[in-house]
Amino acid sequence: MIQEREISRGLSTKEAEARQKSYGLNEISHKKKSSPIVIFLSQFNDFIVWVLIAATIISGLMGDLADAVTILIIVVVNAIMGFVQEYRTEKSLEALKELAAPSCKVLRDGALKVINSIYITIGDMVILEAGDRIPADGTFIEASSLMVDESLLTGESVGVSKDYRKGKNQGFMGTTILKGRGILFVDSIGMQTEMGKIANLLDNIEEEKSPLRERLDSLGKILVILCLGICAVVTILGILRGNEVSEMFLLGVSLAVAAIPEGLAAIVTVALALGVSRMLKKNALVRKLPAVETLGCTSVICSDKTGTLTQNKMTVKEIYINGRIYDLDKENVDSSTSLAKALVYCNDCNYDFKIKNIDKALHGDPTETALVKAFFKDVNLLKGYVSRVQRVFDIPFDSNRKMMSVIVRDGSKEFCYMKGAPERVIDKCSYILENGSIKPLTSQKRRQVASYIEVMSNRALRCIAAAYKEEGLVRNDSLEKDLIFLGVAGSIDPPRVEVRDAVLKCKLAGIKPVMITGDHKNTALAIAKSINICNTDDQGITGEEIERLSDAELEKKVMNVRVFARVSPHHKLRIVKAFKKQNNIVAMTGDGVNDAPAIKEADIGVAMGISGTDVTKEAASMVLMDDNFKTIVSAVEEGRIIYDNIRKFIRYLLSCNLGEVLTMFLASIFYLPNPLTPIQILFVNLATDGLPAIALGVDPADKDIMMQQPREKGESIFARGLWSKILVRGCLIGICTLMAFMTGRLYGMDLATCRTLALTTLVMSQLLHVFECRSERHSIFEIKLFTNPYLVGAVLVSITMVCGILYIPFLADVFNTVALGIGQWGIVLFYSGVIFLINSVYLFIKSKGK
Repeated sequence: MIQEREISRGLSTKEAEARQKSYGLNEISHKKKSSPIVIFLSQFNDFIVWVLIAATIISGLMGDLADAVTILIIVVVNAIMGFVQEYRTEKSLEALKELAAPSCKVLRDGALKVINSIYITIGDMVILEAGDRIPADGTFIEASSLMVDESLLTGESVGVSKDYRKGKNQGFMGTTILKGRGILFVDSIGMQTEMGKIANLLDNIEEEKSPLRERLDSLGKILVILCLGICAVVTILGILRGNEVSEMFLLGVSLAVAAIPEGLAAIVTVALALGVSRMLKKNALVRKLPAVETLGCTSVICSDKTGTLTQNKMTVKEIYINGRIYDLDKENVDSSTSLAKALVYCNDCNYDFKIKNIDKALHGDPTETALVKAFFKDVNLLKGYVSRVQRVFDIPFDSNRKMMSVIVRDGSKEFCYMKGAPERVIDKCSYILENGSIKPLTSQKRRQVASYIEVMSNRALRCIAAAYKEEGLVRNDSLEKDLIFLGVAGSIDPPRVEVRDAVLKCKLAGIKPVMITGDHKNTALAIAKSINICNTDDQGITGEEIERLSDAELEKKVMNVRVFARVSPHHKLRIVKAFKKQNNIVAMTGDGVNDAPAIKEADIGVAMGISGTDVTKEAASMVLMDDNFKTIVSAVEEGRIIYDNIRKFIRYLLSCNLGEVLTMFLASIFYLPNPLTPIQILFVNLATDGLPAIALGVDPADKDIMMQQPREKGESIFARGLWSKILVRGCLIGICTLMAFMTGRLYGMDLATCRTLALTTLVMSQLLHVFECRSERHSIFEIKLFTNPYLVGAVLVSITMVCGILYIPFLADVFNTVALGIGQWGIVLFYSGVIFLINSVYLFIKSKGK
């Protein structure tokens, strides 16, 4: 990458920190964020709250100061809870934005370091490659076949060539490297850059509204109309029966406030944000919140092999040269051979010769460093070997060409060296070097070389071939013809230890794991079989075979394929489209700039956090911070958990609110006294709607969540019987509450005691129901109670609040309650617990019968 082949020291950490203090951070000024005070005040900017405040004022003017003050306190407490939710969500999203900001490679303290681009400062030297976004303005002091997309600044879509020797060496923040490599010396950062002057750099995270939240917003509007209609009926019936107009108005408003699930959409955002935070702890950075919903639907995961399914720790095990294979564990190959020169000189890794440990002295792609270490174990010998030559021209590696070529000057002579995929290199060769003699590369010789490559590939070795020539060294693409074939290096990248279990988890979850790689088909199949992605050779297909298939043919074939080998980036796009045509929800990984179209096309685009380019990360919905396949599976599992938890609190909130409305509605229909006063209704809303619902949003997963088939992407949130569960349980809560009220009347208790029975039964029914909502498939007897301590804590807080308004005289006066005795608690527990117990036993028997 650097022509001198030795990393300069760059800035020291101390110098960089001093300059950051002097010049500031490398960032564009953003719009001012909402202050906590504004967020808090916005909680009162709601029609229902306005109506409630108006009702409070009317109540106060009519002399009922105790009710007015209590309602006002409840409004403020609700606002505080809403503020905590929104503020926490905003902070979580801001933290994610900072993490999602582009990273870049810089020279610091003599070593190559990856840092967040906001910490770039003046004087830094930034290493840039194809797909990287330039993090600041500066001057290219090194450039190799460098072309930059500056359309963001100029509007011109044609790439701009950079050559520091010809004065065309300016780089600008926000522009993208199309091809080649270079080193940028930073001279302007942040608002001092051209981009800063324009000040139109977009935030990295798109704040898209979640489709689920949009659907719930629409549902909320429908529920508001229904609830207001029912509340109006209750109010009018009460007035017709001779109740005070002001009392019934306040009752109607209170019931509307309690019944309308105004916090539903907000809790969805909280659940998504908290889930994203949990994913981050598992090394999955979600850039777009809607992706969390889609993750739970994933039915196909298309994964890169190198570094994702494997450890990305390449070691050259075998070398084919002079007509035979050498096992490097048993014998060495001389570094003076032309093959060694080709693999070391035609190589983009960097060297830090101040470090004497060969593993730490090499920086770059694992395959490239492995090729160097195959011939050199001593840093001093390596230094002498590479310092005697100078690279004068190169054609960089390209994922479509799958090879690279260089011209180096060794003394007075120049040589061309090439390395790449064996079949591509062999196609460029007319001769072969064997035991010092150059011979024609006949058809027979080609078959012999191919057979050795197949043997190595069948042992899961990744094969890299090399060639050279001394004559006809033109400085253009025609350089790569009539070369002399030298040999092949076979390296192995062992599978990650945890991947086999992750693949099994995928299969149990109804998800197809698919390997996509540029490697030889035999190598890919050998690795895929070892981690159980595929079982037979006919489950593999190559890029050449894909080229011969029409889109319709590929769509038919794709469902039986588990390994795509020798695949180019444009093949990835076709593969994604083929899977999607078969009604799959596809997650696709990628790291190179050419992977971006496929990643954008996929339902879940997954970029590599370590090896991925900025272009790829910007196209992706999610970034793997550790480039690990297991992390994708963990993210899918987390997506399922989040969606399940959203269903849990929707079930809880709507069934409880339905129970509250039904209690009052049935009482009106049957001409009973109001079972609850306005303040009591608001208390129920305060005690049961807030904390328990939020606690359900962080509930741990059902033990069999990854044994369920993926849900369909367009599935309604109320699918799979959720509506019926809400309706049945809501009706039962309402009926049981009214039965408790009527039982009190049957036993001759006064109205205040009957209302206290109804209030306590309603609250306890809801608090017991919250435990039912923890699972749709399992009974309470199969769920460990303390796996969600937040929920247990929330319920205990709510019970404490109930006991407070029953047994603290001042609060009892405010809420018009009486202290219940043991017999009266028996009535409460019977009516609140009987349905809970019957339902739990039914679910337990049902689950055991499966």
